[in-house]
Amino acid sequence: MDSLTLSVDCGGLGIKASVLDASGTMRVQPIRIETPYPLSPQKLVDAISELAASLPKADRATIGIPGMIRHGVVIATPHYINTAGPRTRVDLQLKELWHGFDMRSALSAKLNIPCLVLNDAEVHGAGVVAGSGFEVVLTLGTGLGCAVFDGGKLAPHIELSHATVRRDTTYDTWIGEHERRRLGDSFWSRRIRIMVEELRPVFLWDRLYIGGGNSRRIKESVVPKLGDDVVIVPNEAGIVGGVRAWSLFHKNIE
Repeated sequence: MDSLTLSVDCGGLGIKASVLDASGTMRVQPIRIETPYPLSPQKLVDAISELAASLPKADRATIGIPGMIRHGVVIATPHYINTAGPRTRVDLQLKELWHGFDMRSALSAKLNIPCLVLNDAEVHGAGVVAGSGFEVVLTLGTGLGCAVFDGGKLAPHIELSHATVRRDTTYDTWIGEHERRRLGDSFWSRRIRIMVEELRPVFLWDRLYIGGGNSRRIKESVVPKLGDDVVIVPNEAGIVGGVRAWSLFHKNIE
């Protein structure tokens, strides 16, 4: 019998989960809950466990979380350290609780199955990269996610979202969901094109994938202007990538 993988995509505003077979096909439609705030690490562990209980039993799990994740340990995460979610006050006690939290061990014990815990853009990338050449994945959602692959191998994570792009403005702020709503999709889409043009000489990618929940909001008139080396991919990759992540990353991140 094929092994089943629980795949969980944790975002700033929502947490989605589904169970996939070995080919990456969803056995059930994804279920979603709003991200509960204030959110301690244990509260997220419990929320994921509750989602898992509502889905077919899986043999292993892949969880994508925003922020800097190293070997399943949270070094830093945005949003979850805030009192009520994105763009609200940072709770110093939550920040301390999240820093250094071994999410992989906590989830493996709670779910009683092997777990991979990765940055959410890395899981997204696992679902779309070709595995050849230098490939970059950018995800557009609450903020900006980033993952880099060379020949299908995952490069060390960088928090591009925290880089300054305009004076004291970071990419998270400049192209995040709050700014998209303020600008409207047309003006926001132009910013995406500017971002791609400015990052191209930084990465010199062979291929750039743009995904995340807001990738579908890029105006059709702007898409051709992004370049032939840019591919818009569906947000479902954040779930589907949960299966392929095991073959791409498992040995590299243990």
